[in-house]
Amino acid sequence: MKAKDINRIQKPIDNHRVERPKQTGFSSPATHYNEPRIDLNNVLVTNQESTFYIRAIDDSFEGFEVKKNDVLIVDKSLVPQANQLAIVIQEDSFQIHRVSTQECTELNVWGVITYVIKSML
Repeated sequence: MKAKDINRIQKPIDNHRVERPKQTGFSSPATHYNEPRIDLNNVLVTNQESTFYIRAIDDSFEGFEVKKNDVLIVDKSLVPQANQLAIVIQEDSFQIHRVSTQECTELNVWGVITYVIKSML
């Protein structure tokens, strides 16, 4: 075999090893607590295209335990069921209404409230 026929193997350029930390001394005891952040869109929303967030601007819906600065997550694709809270269009404004079995067909339902995120301030 001639020296010209020998194929040499090259070392790969990409390095997939974990880099060593560049700090000196002891590492932080909390480094293994790195957890992913909670994305509320993934946890609380089932249909992103038809879900809206509405912030309450006053305490007029306190009867439904919705206070000022609470955020309502509303899904327009859901059909309201009995005893659910829904956003209803009444008198050209949005209102919160608890749906009863007789009213399901009579109401102008804009969307069903799936979650209420409470403001603690």
